[in-house]
Amino acid sequence: MDKIATREAYGKALVKLGHQRADVVVLDADLSKATKTDFFAKEFPDRFFDVGIAEQNLMGTAAGLALGGKIPFASTFAVFATGRAFDQIRQSIVYPHVNVKIAATHAGITVGEDGASHQAFEDIALMRVLPDMAVIVPADAVETEQVVMAAAQFSGPMYIRLGRLAVPVLFDSDYKFELGRAQKLREGKDATVIACGVMVSEALQAAEVLAQDGIEVRVVNMSTIKPLDRTAVIEAAKETRFIVTAEEHSIIGGLGSAVAEVLAEECLVPMARIGMRDTFGESGSPAELMQKYHLTAETITATIAGFFQKCD
Repeated sequence: MDKIATREAYGKALVKLGHQRADVVVLDADLSKATKTDFFAKEFPDRFFDVGIAEQNLMGTAAGLALGGKIPFASTFAVFATGRAFDQIRQSIVYPHVNVKIAATHAGITVGEDGASHQAFEDIALMRVLPDMAVIVPADAVETEQVVMAAAQFSGPMYIRLGRLAVPVLFDSDYKFELGRAQKLREGKDATVIACGVMVSEALQAAEVLAQDGIEVRVVNMSTIKPLDRTAVIEAAKETRFIVTAEEHSIIGGLGSAVAEVLAEECLVPMARIGMRDTFGESGSPAELMQKYHLTAETITATIAGFFQKCD
């Protein structure tokens, strides 16, 4: 299976979008080689703006360009975009409902060796709480390109969460991303895994293993965290016995919290959340860190198997 980082797919998609729309501009905070916005910079130097190591100015400048009729994509690492520039995002982009797309890379534990200071586990929570902010976490390169194209059509602020690590390409050219719609990737009547980002491929692996033991697992790609596909969550709750969420983010405030909120309001079923458990990360290879912090297919498999052993 081919592997491509979603940040790589983002950079290439920007170039494609730039040829389609002259109103698209791209901004970066001195990290264009890492975020892959340098692809756009080389192709459209007059429409690329590097503000330097000044993430707050990055967001303010993007807001100004949007007010001038442009469609700005503002990029830096997720920990800086959402943490260092939160006030500017809230006051200058979201409160006035300005048409800025924040595409943040290097999110989650798979940042790896850069360590805890650069591993954002709280970014989805920070963006999800802002009124009318759309939050998207693509699962692979194919979906990332479609998300970038959809973002340009969407009117309003959007946060797109991207990764450093090359991840499996799950989808083909027939795949269609729809904002606010989950994608059912595998049918199952016993349990459902609702996953986003890098954890989608882990969920599919877990479902394959559990099928060998006769446990049929539905796998749902919840790439849109906000607006959440409540219908898909409720259907899973009514049609399967157990729900697991899987995300490369804190279990506090992210996908797990969003799904739990729907279940608490609509249809209570047993649920487990797989993600970072109220902790910072550390330096290490992505594979080692995912194993240590239990963000793996094996953890999903054990969680679901354990539920059925306990309840049957």
